[in-house]
Amino acid sequence: MKHERATLPTPTSSNSFWHSEPNEFLIRHRTTEQLPAEADIVIVGSGITGTSAARFLAEDERAEGKSIVLLEAREACWGATGRNGGHCQPLLFDRSAEVAAFEMKNVHAVRSYIKKNNVPCEWRDVSGCRSFWTEEVMSEAEKEIAHLEKVAPALRSLVTIIRDKEELKKHRVSPEAVGVTLSQGAASLWPYKLVTFTLEQLIKAGQLNLQTNTPVNEITSTDGKHTLHTDRGAINAKKVILATNGYVSALLPHFADLIVPVRGEMSALLPPKGSTILSDSHGMVGALGQPANNDDYLVQRPFEGVPNPRGHLMFGGGRGAGHLPAIGVSDDSIIDEDSAAYLRGALLKVLELDGETEGLKELEAVGQWTGIMGYSRDDHPWVGKVPDREGLWLSGGYTGHGMPNTTLCGKAVVDMLLGEEAGQDLGTLQAQMVQSGDIPSSYLLTKERIERARAFLTVQQQDEQGVHMRGVV
Repeated sequence: MKHERATLPTPTSSNSFWHSEPNEFLIRHRTTEQLPAEADIVIVGSGITGTSAARFLAEDERAEGKSIVLLEAREACWGATGRNGGHCQPLLFDRSAEVAAFEMKNVHAVRSYIKKNNVPCEWRDVSGCRSFWTEEVMSEAEKEIAHLEKVAPALRSLVTIIRDKEELKKHRVSPEAVGVTLSQGAASLWPYKLVTFTLEQLIKAGQLNLQTNTPVNEITSTDGKHTLHTDRGAINAKKVILATNGYVSALLPHFADLIVPVRGEMSALLPPKGSTILSDSHGMVGALGQPANNDDYLVQRPFEGVPNPRGHLMFGGGRGAGHLPAIGVSDDSIIDEDSAAYLRGALLKVLELDGETEGLKELEAVGQWTGIMGYSRDDHPWVGKVPDREGLWLSGGYTGHGMPNTTLCGKAVVDMLLGEEAGQDLGTLQAQMVQSGDIPSSYLLTKERIERARAFLTVQQQDEQGVHMRGVV
């Protein structure tokens, strides 16, 4: 089966609410007027993965004195991180306990950085409330939690199962739901503001050269050196980190079947007049006839204490209601009007929203947009060195679940790159990192894993057959 490679990010894109308060320092930013002819390390992509990699390089004494250039096709953080759902929620029972522990560690790292640096990004600690709308999906969740009890009781203690209808109402969930799980350790935030804060700090400290509006059209490699070709000229580097997620195969065509672009829909909705803030973030599994393998997801902005505090309901999903193709789509300039209509109306049915709701058929949208996720064929991110391309590194394929993974995946790829450069054996180093919880073994990029993944159903086939894929932009 032939798999189409991703296209480069479209020059124009749908208007994300998260970009409504842009970082003026970074708009059209180019640290140097001309594109440097060479750099020690080039990072491609300025979302949270690429920005995290740049930050950890700046903090690591092994990289002292190295020139770091970050290339971005559009404005800074204009891809998935600037278009997502605002969640930072570890999934504690969906994958292995090793992955759950890593996601908890990642969320803690993000929280710590934000608190230490007073990053104004609306970070709010919440419980993660996932509602299940059929007995089948609820029972499956309970089985996964029972397994978690056996293998990782400490993680299991962070999850509460609720089926009682009155208890559901306390979490503002309609009693039409079969039940919910409540997970500790979740958060909501304004991701664009986190990333752009970090980028601005690095640039002003002289630790990063950022070149926006500089798409990389191709990477050619000769004798261990890589040339990144752009419309503004070429830049050479011995080390390259690809942090392009859903767009990976535009530059690595042989990854077209391993990391597939998938378009997701998002909205910013005004809450009913007189309503009070939700205490939880929400995920909805199988609600209102949506496929059980594509969740809807919601966080709420604060009502007070921040600029522009409208308490917007940041709600995404609705792919089952849409009629435009999503799998294999790299274009985020288009909105699926049917998915958008679903998002405007669904919360009045699945949640017990208070305030003036009588007669309301849908909520007012102040923003509707799309973003491109990178779905992994084996449902795990790919982190490590690209086989047979010495000096080329990758971190991507988060399957719509990037925020609880990307910061420490960015750190992991930096640790691998610098460790190998210092003479460490990469396989031994990776084994040590797995042992210390710095990267799950299932995330490591190896030839063997590529071969295993290609024995699986394709991303398109998995979607058609209802295999669960997270889908949170």
